[in-house]
Amino acid sequence: MSTPIAPITKASEMTSSRRTDASIRLARRIWTNLSREAVSRLREITDQHKLSIAAGDLTYLESGWYVTHAGLLGVARRNRCAGIHVRPVRKFCDPSAQRWAFEATVYKSRTCRGFVGFGDADPSNVSPLVRGAEMRVAETRAVNRALRKAYAIGICSVEEIGFPARQNPQSANGNGSFRGRTVRDRLCQLIRHHQLDAAAVKSYATEFCGVKALRDATREQVEKFVGHLSEQAEKDRSALLCQLNSYGNSKAGAA
Repeated sequence: MSTPIAPITKASEMTSSRRTDASIRLARRIWTNLSREAVSRLREITDQHKLSIAAGDLTYLESGWYVTHAGLLGVARRNRCAGIHVRPVRKFCDPSAQRWAFEATVYKSRTCRGFVGFGDADPSNVSPLVRGAEMRVAETRAVNRALRKAYAIGICSVEEIGFPARQNPQSANGNGSFRGRTVRDRLCQLIRHHQLDAAAVKSYATEFCGVKALRDATREQVEKFVGHLSEQAEKDRSALLCQLNSYGNSKAGAA
């Protein structure tokens, strides 16, 4: 028995066009330096794969668009992916060195033979924001690559980007407080990367560190918060956004 295919109607075309236009407007607000070519490419990507800037499906880094893990999972869900199988490639894993490699296989249907992707991670090719979580990064990279193959998504995923190891500069004031430039920049990078509300993150950090004002937190407290926030964003960005929204709602209620 053949599966009926839903016809493309003017209403569905209008919905797709509105979603694309909304993504372009939001993208121009977030990244004010977008070129005409970047906007054209964004329109092409959103039209083809039904990805959304507002949902965190895409991000723009160094003059290029990257799909996120959440965006790829959305594509899989909309296409009714039958399953994803992930296993470690043990001969390339070295737990003592935090070096991991995974193989992921995406099955688009029950009869699909599978699309395979590999991902690796170690301290030399992950962001300082996710140090200590190399195993999860490797697994995510493998799944992302397999999903991109399965659904013919040509742009790279942001989680697959490698970060060269480099020495972080010392704090300018040397007292180990949050005002040290390195920790602050890492937190700002994390906020920009995951498109988080800075005011809500500040409230969350203050509560997490158990201080009345974030400037009173020690460097160690804030570093711990940055690691915690990064792990939350990578693991379940939607849940993190809901948690951050609660801080905004609390302020509105107090007002």
